[in-house]
Amino acid sequence: MQLQARPRRKVAINITSLIDVIFMLLLFFMITSTFLEQPGIKLELPTAKTSAPSEPQEYVLTVDKKGELFLNRQPVALAALEAEIRKALPKMKEGALVLKADQEISHGLVVRVMDLAKRGGVKKLIIGTKPEK
Repeated sequence: MQLQARPRRKVAINITSLIDVIFMLLLFFMITSTFLEQPGIKLELPTAKTSAPSEPQEYVLTVDKKGELFLNRQPVALAALEAEIRKALPKMKEGALVLKADQEISHGLVVRVMDLAKRGGVKKLIIGTKPEK
């Protein structure tokens, strides 16, 4: 009696649906993740217990440790600040400007910058701080 050898079946795992699920998970995490905006200017903001996160504003005026001014990351001279703010005022959301000044900067410079911003037509001046831990 001669037995016939059965041809062996090759086992194949279909991973098409697994790849689809992995891509869907990857897409989900990419869409739902939040990205932190890191400014290109190194600042040490002062802390405040009453500070609250706010929605990102369109225009940010930054004063770094050296006293250099940046309007939306573009360098601005102190003498030209009022004129630059007047030019940017129609594009500002609700006339709002966020002022982020390093904590090492003298109070006098911050007040002078605030005055120039108000004279430039800013209606709402927001002082940037970081929450106290």
